[in-house]
Amino acid sequence: MNATPIESRAQSVKRGAAAWRPLLWLLLIPAINLLYVLQNRAAGNARSLVTEVDGSIPFVPAFALPYSLWYPFLFVVFVLVLRKDKREYFRLLLAFCLGLLLSNLVFLVFQTTVPRPEIGTEGFFHGIVSFIYANDQPYNCFPSVHVLTSALMIYGARRLGMAAKIPIAVVAVSIIVSTVFIKQHVIADVMAGLLAAKLVFWLAGELIRRFERRRELSETMKRAVG
Repeated sequence: MNATPIESRAQSVKRGAAAWRPLLWLLLIPAINLLYVLQNRAAGNARSLVTEVDGSIPFVPAFALPYSLWYPFLFVVFVLVLRKDKREYFRLLLAFCLGLLLSNLVFLVFQTTVPRPEIGTEGFFHGIVSFIYANDQPYNCFPSVHVLTSALMIYGARRLGMAAKIPIAVVAVSIIVSTVFIKQHVIADVMAGLLAAKLVFWLAGELIRRFERRRELSETMKRAVG
């Protein structure tokens, strides 16, 4: 018996909901991020990694705009990757979580801080910087989580078309650069974030491949026994 139009629509809605259900795993990110919140404070002797090169970089409040786009940018990229390749989505998410855990481990044993300039609240961009400073203490700097996760978005978008990869790369680089221009991070934080991103993305790929091999072996053994 053919399904009625109402039944067909209901089945289509169910299939659509199932396709987007993996987005619920993104809730792991704010859960892990609680570690960041707990450690984002002065604890003992916080180190400064500021160099002369960092001191020569000007404060450019306009870069607060790409910096503040970080959260919506991450969500959009996760959605696009899931839409294209479910396996790649889970690799990106796993790498993201591993990156957060690795960063928080470093924060625990090697806390750093970045001195911030005195700024006013006049002007649109100065207002954004003031908001950022008020809601994020100048700790948990090495490695930069903004840099690490933005770099991961570039890696995760590798299977998308150029129409998506180019804007993603442009926004990601803008966010990475913004971290030093609004004095949230120094060059050492940026370099550590880039290296950490490469490490955790590779590690996530290895872990997923091992999981897939074990599952294939288990299924093969079940068929042999059956």
